[in-house]
Amino acid sequence: MTVAAMSVSAGMSAAAPADTVPVVSALIHGPYSVAAPHATSTKDAAGRAFTAERLLDYPLAVAGKGVPASLDGLTVTADGLSTGVITFAIKSKGYCNVTIPVTGTEAFKVTVDGKEADKPVGLRPGSHEVSVAFVAAKDARPRISVVPSVAGAVEVSDGSAARDITLGDILHGDRFTGTSLSADGTMALVRVTTTHPGGKTTRSADVYRTSDGKKVATVDAGLEWMPASPLLYGTRMSGDDRQLYTLNPADGSVKVLSHNLPEGGLLMSPTEDFVAINVVTKGPKEGEVYQILEPEDRQPGWRDRRSVVVRDLRNGLTRPLTFGAVTSWATDISADGGKVLVMSQRSRLAKRPTQIFDILLIDTQTARCDTLVSGDGFVENALFSPDATKVLVKGCAEAFDGAGLNLPEGRTSSMSDGQLYILDIASRKVDPITRDFDPAVNGAEWSRADGKIYLVAEDYDYIRLFSYDPATRKFDRAVSGEDIVANFALPRKGRNIVWVGQGASNSDRLYVTDSARKRNLRLAAAKDEQLAGVRLGKCEEWNFVNSRGDTVQGRFYLPADFDPAKKYPVIVNYYGGCAPIERTFESRYPHQVYAAQGYVVYVINPSGCTGRGQEWSSRHVNTAGEGVAQDIIEGTKEFCRTHDFADSTRVGCIGASYGGFMTQYLQTVTDIFAAAISHAGISDHTSYWGEGYWGYSYSELAMANSYPWKDRDLYVGQSPLYNADKIHSPLLFLHGDADHNVPVGESIQMFTALKLLGRPTAFVAVADQDHHILDYDKRIKWQDTIFAWFDKYLKGDSSHWDALYPPKEL
Repeated sequence: MTVAAMSVSAGMSAAAPADTVPVVSALIHGPYSVAAPHATSTKDAAGRAFTAERLLDYPLAVAGKGVPASLDGLTVTADGLSTGVITFAIKSKGYCNVTIPVTGTEAFKVTVDGKEADKPVGLRPGSHEVSVAFVAAKDARPRISVVPSVAGAVEVSDGSAARDITLGDILHGDRFTGTSLSADGTMALVRVTTTHPGGKTTRSADVYRTSDGKKVATVDAGLEWMPASPLLYGTRMSGDDRQLYTLNPADGSVKVLSHNLPEGGLLMSPTEDFVAINVVTKGPKEGEVYQILEPEDRQPGWRDRRSVVVRDLRNGLTRPLTFGAVTSWATDISADGGKVLVMSQRSRLAKRPTQIFDILLIDTQTARCDTLVSGDGFVENALFSPDATKVLVKGCAEAFDGAGLNLPEGRTSSMSDGQLYILDIASRKVDPITRDFDPAVNGAEWSRADGKIYLVAEDYDYIRLFSYDPATRKFDRAVSGEDIVANFALPRKGRNIVWVGQGASNSDRLYVTDSARKRNLRLAAAKDEQLAGVRLGKCEEWNFVNSRGDTVQGRFYLPADFDPAKKYPVIVNYYGGCAPIERTFESRYPHQVYAAQGYVVYVINPSGCTGRGQEWSSRHVNTAGEGVAQDIIEGTKEFCRTHDFADSTRVGCIGASYGGFMTQYLQTVTDIFAAAISHAGISDHTSYWGEGYWGYSYSELAMANSYPWKDRDLYVGQSPLYNADKIHSPLLFLHGDADHNVPVGESIQMFTALKLLGRPTAFVAVADQDHHILDYDKRIKWQDTIFAWFDKYLKGDSSHWDALYPPKEL
């Protein structure tokens, strides 16, 4: 970019009210003298002559923040040309456009938040990093200023102080997506997914020594530990040959165990002499005019069926353990390799639940089958006890003919409230071990090292790792130190537990914990270094007692520069689906980023969410928002009443999926919200029930044993669409136009109703996105849309919205 070009772009905003803010101090790398290259011709292969600007094609690879210095004292002293980098920070108080004039250089390039800025740049509220790479001649004095489109809209600093968190801090960097532990507990593996600016994603895995936390190797992300050997195993392709191989992380040596392995998920035998493979047989295809056999047949791959085969690693023999048109898959192998636990699934549409499961015990040599559980639609997974005399079954409270139910008479349990059972193989006796345990189980493992059951469970808005001792029948916290236990792994022997934790104000961290002494050793932190210069506001727990006498749990986030004497707009966020809004740092609705933009964020977990007992979660069933909405309304009013800094006239609300429905429903029963956002929300329970891929199956949970033809009050009376005339709050609809869970028509029909009623509304569809907005660039604009809508109606500033969606005369 040339100086002249920047002068033109700066002039583009000259008509708007503006003031020029000089960059007084910055962090500086250089200037470094650069000799002119030897010219082999007058022009390069692209037909360009060598100019000072060509040096910008070779960016300076700077390390660290640079040296704080005054720009008034910056003068190039070396003969010829010199190059350097100047970085500084801009804090935008609201959305505004800025231009960044640069003088005193031969050539320069400006980037804002990592993107080249060759024209006015729109800045969302918050902190932004600016970098100016320059080429200058001797005695030049590079100077920089910032020209905002709104006078007083920005503050400029050298960037050395802590800054506010941004969306980029959430999107970019490492995440720990899984972990495993070697059989002897001495080595831990963590899978790392890295998102780079621009959206590129890379995956790898790191191996750590648990004794001292030293990283010893980086390996392929698809590897797992062998059950007994200190080796990793996985698959790879060599031409058309799918190979099963091991890798020794100590010396990098590789050994191929088997060739031409069938496609499918692997389960290595504890004896390491065979693998069980869940292979897929493709079902019959139809043409462009096609028959749908049953509701699930709309889903891609529904006609495919899984079955279990065994590959003998000693001789290469592959034997089928299951066969047929009923899908089946292996879940566990006994310690001696003699038995495999298999689950099978089939449809039963005339009765809730419509999908039912069998749990089978199959001999790996004879394929003889013993059916442990038959036709139970409320079971989900099965694992062996260490001695294979019992089976740990995960399901919901209605499993085993309701053996796990702990509810008042006449109530139906939530199928999303996870429970655990111990099934004795010989007697078939079932022990519902979590019936009186309030946290909702997400996953569990039965330790071969100490005989305890370890379970990850939702505990209010925390996710904790608990242990259960079958001998004493007592639960205990297994690890501590983080709000969220994302995943964990156990060894076959020893006391180590490796786990990944996260908090409301920190990203992923990898730990190894001595289960006896409960001492943590941190092995790695995904973003601690990346976020070292970022300041975060406080996150505080806040609960209230509702009009029914219930304590409703929640928390709130404050801006980092919070001033208790000020009044702040408030954003209220509540659960979607059935799970509470957990204390996750990098959620789809990053509460810390909202707070950094000048909002107080109130997160409430009202009636119906899992994590605090069966009675509480059952309130999600056959209520369609009744009770949940009252909790949110009462909580919002009480929060504003008891916190002077909360402006009750500027409160917005947001939710997704069931939370999107809740956003719509709330506007039909209250006028306390000055702005509302529904992402992928249900507007009509009857249309959603029949159209979404999982509409009728979700209704088995949320509308248990109720159907549109049996309960019009529930399906129609509680649908926002049939109460649209009661809505007056500005309501934004966001929806992926390829959403197969909640079809986009749910937003279209509600938007249409509000437009016909003349109510303030907007509808933004995201092309080719499903229920979650996963595309990198689209997610950024989707998030900006949320920021802009709240800015427009809670801050009275429509500039960001108008920049994203300029008014159109149609």
